[in-house]
Amino acid sequence: MSVDRGEAAAAGILEGFAQQMRAVAEVSRKRAQLTAGGTAAGGRITVVVNADHIVIATRFSPDIDELTPDELAKGVTAAAQKAAAEVARLTKELLQPIRDERARLPKLSELIEGMPDVQALAPLDPPVSLAPPNSRERLSQRDAPAVEFTDALDYDDWRSSGSSGGATSREW
Repeated sequence: MSVDRGEAAAAGILEGFAQQMRAVAEVSRKRAQLTAGGTAAGGRITVVVNADHIVIATRFSPDIDELTPDELAKGVTAAAQKAAAEVARLTKELLQPIRDERARLPKLSELIEGMPDVQALAPLDPPVSLAPPNSRERLSQRDAPAVEFTDALDYDDWRSSGSSGGATSREW
């Protein structure tokens, strides 16, 4: 009887995984179609980006010649940053149902005894600067220390310690 329950649980997990993969595929398809625009300089400059934040269109109003070259450059940069921020917001909104579903599922560390919570160990991405090249902000970040992992084991050291557990264990 317990074997039947185990098989049913495994089948349920596999079906949930298949549903999740279908949802990911659908979201990926929708994400590929995302675009967003940003405007600057009183609406004289419009920049449109795709889901990868790549500029796909830049438009100027007929009175664009009223701007100085410096104002034009700053305006294009500002409009592109606004467009990128908007497409990032739309992407996050599109992905939220998948994140919610993933949060509902048990973590691998909850299913396999001794398995670390890999997600908790992953380093967080630092915020990306919008400062121009060679600005004080960018120059001060160049010497920032890199993330270091202090609790990682070398594979050979782990293997020689006699640890035989894990996904390749014959005990499964």
